[in-house]
Amino acid sequence: MKTLLKVLGRVFLVVVALGAIAFIWLTSKKPAAHPASAEKIEATPARLARGEYLTEHVADCMGCHSDHVLNFGVPVKPGTNGQGGYIFDKKIGFPGVVAAQNITSDPETGLGSWSDGEILRAMREGIDRNGDPLFPMMPYQHFSHMSDEDAKAIVVYLRTVPAINHAVPAKHFDFPLNFIVKFIPKPLDGPVSQPDSNDSLAHGKYLSIIGGCLECHTPHDDKNRLIEDQAFSGGWKMEGPWGTVNTANLTPASHTYMGHATKEEFIGRFHAFAGMTAVTAPVAPPGRNTVMPWLAFSRMTNHDLGAIFDYLKTLKPNPRVVVSFPNAKG
Repeated sequence: MKTLLKVLGRVFLVVVALGAIAFIWLTSKKPAAHPASAEKIEATPARLARGEYLTEHVADCMGCHSDHVLNFGVPVKPGTNGQGGYIFDKKIGFPGVVAAQNITSDPETGLGSWSDGEILRAMREGIDRNGDPLFPMMPYQHFSHMSDEDAKAIVVYLRTVPAINHAVPAKHFDFPLNFIVKFIPKPLDGPVSQPDSNDSLAHGKYLSIIGGCLECHTPHDDKNRLIEDQAFSGGWKMEGPWGTVNTANLTPASHTYMGHATKEEFIGRFHAFAGMTAVTAPVAPPGRNTVMPWLAFSRMTNHDLGAIFDYLKTLKPNPRVVVSFPNAKG
């Protein structure tokens, strides 16, 4: 019996030691990452114009990284462009604290002291300047598909965003998310090329990824991962100060908008909001507000919106029926 107890005691000590080693390793572990590029991106007029278009109207970076008014479409609050946005914390059930960061040119609280390479790496690989992981609320997994040239254009534009000295809460993850999040980022494995904009389907697929259509209009599982075989079928519940919204089914099933809309109707639906601003946007009826960034997307070109339409029309129809505004009154 004494011999058995000694053996069990030693086994226990070995298990405790291994557990301690594993804990120390996980605690100190950094996510897989390449060093940030030392490249200094040349700021050409073409890159600046392209970067503004992508940031403000396609990737809608400001839609997340700003404060908002709760009028229709939850537009960016004037004077807060890029200062940092919505905070996810325990008040809404998040295991920790994550906030959309200040991406203005402010050197203290924004990106002013970041290198171009550090911004590129954060945007497409999910690694901050300290080598720590970003939470994938920042859609770096989708932005990893963004071409090198488009990513550089966004960096050029971000350098021109007026500085706002506005600190947001530091990120913090509770156990076990603090360990899990370290294994999510994946380094780019090579250059990312730009699809031919004249190839409507390839171009439309590209825009639907970097523009958030795939992320928002695909249902997520209980670990907040995309259910890939249900891509674009909608039904992702978004709850916040705007209320509750279930994203629309974008497949061309007979009962959906995409099942019957023409390309002209699709483009016109977006451009109908081009004259609306955060000031003029109406107050939505109770239960019928939306986080679909109509105001931002309303400035997309006919060519780009047409390409997205063409791509969505090729998707396999999904019979999912979505009630977009479950709490709407009347």
